[in-house]
Amino acid sequence: MTQASGDRTYLELSQDGGGAHKFYEVTVDGVTVSVRYGRIGAAGQLQTSSFPTAEKARAAAAKKVGEKVRKGYAPAVQGVRAARAVTRRQVTSAPSTARAVAPVLWRFRTGSAAFGIHIDEDRCWVGNQAGDVFTLAHDGEVLSRYRLPDGVKCLVADDFWIYAGCDDGTVYDLSSKLPFAAYQIAADVDIFWLDVREGVLNVSDRDGGLTVIDHEDEYQWSRNSSGAHAWMVRRDERAVYHGHSHGVTAYAPDGSGRLWHTPTNGAVLFGWQEDDAVYAGTDRRVVQRLSKATGRTEADYRCDTVVYSCATAPGGRYVFAGDSASSVYCFAADGTRLWKLGTGGGSALSMQYLDEKLYMVTTDGSLVCVDASEAAIAAARTGTVPVPVDVKSAEALPTYAPTTTLATVTAAPASGGVVVECVEEAGRLRVHVVSAGYEPLWNVQFPRQIREPGVRYVVDALAPAPAGFYRVRGEIKRLL
Repeated sequence: MTQASGDRTYLELSQDGGGAHKFYEVTVDGVTVSVRYGRIGAAGQLQTSSFPTAEKARAAAAKKVGEKVRKGYAPAVQGVRAARAVTRRQVTSAPSTARAVAPVLWRFRTGSAAFGIHIDEDRCWVGNQAGDVFTLAHDGEVLSRYRLPDGVKCLVADDFWIYAGCDDGTVYDLSSKLPFAAYQIAADVDIFWLDVREGVLNVSDRDGGLTVIDHEDEYQWSRNSSGAHAWMVRRDERAVYHGHSHGVTAYAPDGSGRLWHTPTNGAVLFGWQEDDAVYAGTDRRVVQRLSKATGRTEADYRCDTVVYSCATAPGGRYVFAGDSASSVYCFAADGTRLWKLGTGGGSALSMQYLDEKLYMVTTDGSLVCVDASEAAIAAARTGTVPVPVDVKSAEALPTYAPTTTLATVTAAPASGGVVVECVEEAGRLRVHVVSAGYEPLWNVQFPRQIREPGVRYVVDALAPAPAGFYRVRGEIKRLL
C-alpha cells in the first residue's frame, strides 16, 4: 500500500480543485522516527524524535500515519504528482534615459532579483527569488536574515505582523525569530500577489482569480475577474481591489458581489492604495488613480516606458513610479511630473516611501534607499549626488529558518508566556487559550502543521485582532 524503503511510509493528500496538495512521510530507523512533510514537489520540513525502544518508535510512527489517513491522506508514489505551477515575473530592464541619477544613500545587494519590500518605523524588509528575506536598519545596517524554502513573491504587513508569500504556496509569519507557516494556498492557484488585513489573506493569481482565506487558513470565497495575470490585490474595510489585464475590479469584503469595475489604460502590473484611492501601474506607461468609492479614474501619471511599480507619499501628496528603463519618477497629486531620475541599479520592481526616503527593490536584487527630500532631488537634477554606500552583511549575521522541531517545556513559565490548547471541534482542529485573562472561546491563529489534538503549547504572548481572534507573538513551545 505504501512506497517503502526500510520502514518508510509515504502519503499524499491532493484534491482536484481543492486546497490540498501535500505529502507526509514517516521513516523509522531503530529508536528514531523522522517525519518529513510539506507541499508536493518541495523538499518539505523535517522533524525527528527519539524513543526508549524500537517498539515504541514503531508504535509512534503507526499512530502518526493513522492520524493522516483518517484526515484523507493516502499511500502514493513519490514524484507521480507534479509540483504546483509557479510563474516567475518576466521583466526586462533597459538603461535609464534620464539625464541625472537619483540621490542614492545606500544600497544592499541581496544576490537575486527581488520583489518583496516592506518599510516600517523600525526597519526595512526585502525578500528575493532565492528565498532570502533580510532586515535592515534605516541607515542600511543589515540586522538579520530569514532563509525560506522557496522564492519570495511579496512581503505584506498586517499591523505588527509581517508575512512572506512564497512560490511554494506557503505564507510565512516572520513576526518572531523563527518563521512559521501561517497559510497554505491551494495547489491550483498560481500565486501572483498577496495582501493581508486583520488576518484575512487575499490572493491574486495567473488566471485572474481572487481567493480569500481567513485567519484559520480556511477558504472563504473566490472570484474570477474578466482579465488574467492579476498582479494587484489590495484590501481595506470597504472592498478587495483586484487588478488584472483588463483593469481593476472591486469586490465586497464578504464576497457577496462586485462593487465596480474600471478598465485601465493597459494591463495592471502593480497596485498601491491610500485611504480613498487605489493606484494601478500599467504596461501602457501610466499610473492611474481610481476612486475607491466609485472606481472613477481621478488622475493619470504618465511615464515614458512600462510601469513596474508605484507608491505614494501619505495621502497621495506625491506619486512615485518605477519603469522598465531603470528610471524613477515623482508626480504631484494632480498628475504633473515633477522629476525623472535614473535608479543607478536596475528597474524598481517594488517601492515604498517613508519620511522623505524612497526605498526600492530592483531587477539586480538590490534594496536601494533614495533621499527624496526636495533639497536632495534639486541637487541631483544638477548632477550633485552623494556617493552611495554599498552595504555588506556581517559574517555573523543572525539567520533564521522555519522551525523543524518544537522546543519542549515541562511547565509554563512562572512569569510571561501563555498556554494554549489544541482541540477538535466538528472535525476541525482549533486552538484556544487556557491561561486566565483571555477570551476562552476565541480561536488562536496557529500553524496547522503542528496542531495535535489534546496537546498544549506555550507561546511568548498573544495579541487580539479586531476580527475577534488571537495572534501569536514570539516562540511556540510544546508543553509536555
